[in-house]
Amino acid sequence: MKDPRIEQLAKNLINYSVKLQKGEKVLIENFGLQRELVNALVKEAYAAGGSPFVSLKDHQVDRALLMGANEDQFDMIAEFEANVMKNMDAYIGLRAGDNINEQSDVPAEKMAIHGNTVGKKVHREIRVPKTKWVVLRYPTNSMAQLAKMSTEAFEDFYFNVCNLDYGKMSEAMDSLVELMNRTDKVRLTGPGTDLTFSIKDIKAIKCAGELNIPDGEVYSAPVRDSVNGTITYNTPSPYQGFTFENVKLTFKDGKIVEATANDTERINKIFDTDEGARFVGEFAIGVNPFILHPMQDILFDEKIDGSFHFTPGQCYDDAYNGNHSNIHWDLVNIQRPDYGGGSIYFDDVLIRQDGRFVIPELEKLNPENLK
Repeated sequence: MKDPRIEQLAKNLINYSVKLQKGEKVLIENFGLQRELVNALVKEAYAAGGSPFVSLKDHQVDRALLMGANEDQFDMIAEFEANVMKNMDAYIGLRAGDNINEQSDVPAEKMAIHGNTVGKKVHREIRVPKTKWVVLRYPTNSMAQLAKMSTEAFEDFYFNVCNLDYGKMSEAMDSLVELMNRTDKVRLTGPGTDLTFSIKDIKAIKCAGELNIPDGEVYSAPVRDSVNGTITYNTPSPYQGFTFENVKLTFKDGKIVEATANDTERINKIFDTDEGARFVGEFAIGVNPFILHPMQDILFDEKIDGSFHFTPGQCYDDAYNGNHSNIHWDLVNIQRPDYGGGSIYFDDVLIRQDGRFVIPELEKLNPENLK
């Protein structure tokens, strides 16, 4: 039996997220075989007058390739995928898998080979700047386990999150974008956190269903050398196949000068990937009213209501602060009272307290006004 929620999601992705037009080509890349949504996307692409192309991938196969990876081989893979990508007008990346730790034993130097080839030449040089793109997860038993929910309850949660009215959210975000574009100094406080930085003259970008599903964040970036203080993240964060917890970072003049976690040696190896890995490329505020708790999936966790993320590594071109790196790690802090609370100040004015916006022009972003 067809699930109408899948068909609605496919309509949203084709017509709202990537806005596929007649004659345009879209690459649908699926990690994990999710036939229902892939088939629905193909159908909607044809209905829009477009031409769908499908690439099926598997996390276990990717692991096998990475374990023996060499530069020449992955240069050829990057060239092959880049030749496909540069002929596309749009990209939909569908991610699903049974094991978030599938690549946990891939050596860091092998992951770096992928980042320096496929990640750079396909994703950063073509897909992100030159196509209309959106990336999403698809509900699996593994995701339900991570969310500590039954499979049926998680599916209901997933479709509530992914099929909400993103047009309404987009309009509500305009006031936050305008305020961030006028802001110089930002201060973040909370348990184990007292951090200051500037976002002056760095553009704020709203994310309301056009690049990620689920969505719900407004991002900018700190002036590269302006970050000072300490931040303690209160959500688990899978990265390169390992789940980090209790991450605490200390900054001086923009640079991470001390990093600790449940595996301090491992986290410092990540931050030693390149020079930019110890600087921050993104600051974002999460507002999705249906996402309340972390589930070790960054596409969900970075949108949590009452959260922010502060991201070591590569910046985005549209919120450019000059930082370049092969990593981009969205580490999340939740500031609602059930996670210890916290405050956000813009130019010494309190704008959010314990996860709720407290100035009139931003109250429309509180959860009861977005559902």
